[in-house]
This record gives sequence, structure tokens and C-alpha cells, in this order.
Amino acid sequence: MKTFMAFILLTMIAVTQVGAQMLPKMRISVENAPSHVQTKAVQGFAEELQQQLAGRIAVEFYSNAQLFRDNDVIQALMHGKVEMAVPGTWQFDRFDPNVGIFLLPIFYGRSAQTYYAILAGKIGDAINGKIEERLHLKVVGRWLDLGHAHLFSIGKPIVRYEDIRDMRIRVAGGIANELRIQALGGIPTSIAWPDLPAYLQQGTVDGILTSYETIRSAKLWEYGVNYGFEDREYFPQYIPLIRLSFWNKLPGDIQEIVLTTWDKHVDPAREKAAAMQTQAKAILLEQGVKIIVPDEDAIEQQRYALLSRQDEFVARMNIDPELVKQLLEAFREEGL
Repeated sequence: MKTFMAFILLTMIAVTQVGAQMLPKMRISVENAPSHVQTKAVQGFAEELQQQLAGRIAVEFYSNAQLFRDNDVIQALMHGKVEMAVPGTWQFDRFDPNVGIFLLPIFYGRSAQTYYAILAGKIGDAINGKIEERLHLKVVGRWLDLGHAHLFSIGKPIVRYEDIRDMRIRVAGGIANELRIQALGGIPTSIAWPDLPAYLQQGTVDGILTSYETIRSAKLWEYGVNYGFEDREYFPQYIPLIRLSFWNKLPGDIQEIVLTTWDKHVDPAREKAAAMQTQAKAILLEQGVKIIVPDEDAIEQQRYALLSRQDEFVARMNIDPELVKQLLEAFREEGL
């Protein structure tokens, strides 16, 4: 009898284990390190989702480019190699160039509220719709913030815009970032985040286009970053994407749980991102990084100078000119 009961117990355990193994996987990939504000936000979402969908979907979270670098993750999504990712807006050039509209000169030096206002209107709806239609990826909800990207330099301070001339500036990617750095007189070079410390140690870059929090998360002052130029070049955000072929197989109630859980995390994540940027700036100052803040008139003058080349940006980036017309109209309607 005891032998029979032991057999039944072992059989039940085996069935349970097999059942767990057969659960559909929802692998979530991010590139940034575990300490990064975006990583923490997406991990919080993944952990809550795992609790809510226990026994129905196996939610697996991977940070630090364990699965894919963001430069590769959109293609990985499209090819069915991962179910969800949250890449930055600057990674979409090859796939849907219209996303790059938020990196155009008209946004240079603008506040986060400007981005929110445009995203909440027809432009945001159109961009999300184009992503779903062209890439077959579901936009899960509102975009996450990283916070404004500024210029940081090694050895040489940027005090005026003229100081950028001939500096080799690392960008995370994106034609718009490269064009903007070129327009400012610098020499852009695209380097994946995990590779950056090696480039800094080799002295092959003079500056970085990134955020305070990103500098802090990797302690880049230990690699020679000792100056910042707070010019609000653009407002990096991350777009939550799920492969549409995976999404369409999910029952309606699970889809609703995913959508509501994501939305629940967006506002706290945005607030945390803003707070962490402020804290990160303070930490950089404590570490001896000197921050130069150009006045608003200088930033506005630079925006007007860049705007004279916006048509070139649009053509080079292959953005829909009709969408740009709608953007300009949206700026007028918002009084921006």
C-alpha cells in the first residue's frame, strides 16, 4: 500500500512538472543593467504579471542583454525568437522610421510634457498603429521614460556649442542622433551599451550622448567621464512590444491583464525615472563630474538652427512628410 501511494505521489509530481514545462513562455528582454531605471520598471511589471498569470503562462525576465541587445531585439521579435521587449525609440530606424519623428530638431530642448502631449494625440496613435501594421508587433501601452539625454565628455568640457566641433560622440543608435551630432559639429559613432566601457578605456570616444541615470548606473566617471552639458538633446523613451502572433493566441482575459498591469506600472515608472535622473545628477556632482547648463535662450537658438535642417532629417530618416505636417499642426494646436 505504501509503495502504491508513493507511486501515486511521484506520478502527481511528475505530471505537475510536465505541466509547468508545457506552459507557454513569455520571455521579456531588456538590454540595460539590473540597476537601470528601465530594467527595474520592466522587471516590476514582469514579476506582477508572473503572479497574476501563475499556472497559465511562464513569464521569464532577462536583463543586461542576456537574450538580445536592443539593436537586434526588434528583429528577434519579428522572427519569433522572443515574446516581449521594450527597446528605445532610437532603435526603430530600420523597421519603422516614423518612430524617429520624436528625435527631430523640433523636439530639441523640449520638456517631457511636450512629448506626453504629442504622444497622447493623433501622432501617438498613428505611430503605434504603424508599428502594429508594419512590424506585426503589439504596442502594449504608454511608453516608458528614460529621461532627457545630454552630452557628456571625457577630459574636455563642453561650455559652448562650438566646443562640440570634431568631438567623437557615442550615440546608442538612430539616424536622427547621428544627424544631430553632425549638425552640432561632432562626429557620431554608434556603440552598443555593453561595449561602451571598453571604448572609453581605449580612448576612442570623446563624449557620450546619454542620460544622467545611464551614466550613474554604470559609474562611467570611473572610465573618465568628467563633464556634462545639459542641453536636453532629446527625450529617450522605451516602447513596450509583444509579438503579434503570440499576442493573438492569448485569451482575452490574459490580454486584458497584460494591458492593465502594464498601464499600472507606467506612471510610477515615469515618476521614478524623473526622480532617479535628479538623484543621478546629484551623484555625478558628488563624484566630481562638472555640469554645464546652457541657458534657455542658447538652447532655443540652437533649436532654430537645427530646424533649418529638419527637412534634411526627414528625408534622410525616411519619415512620412504627411506625418510631419500633422506634427507641426499638433505643435500649433498645443501652443508649443
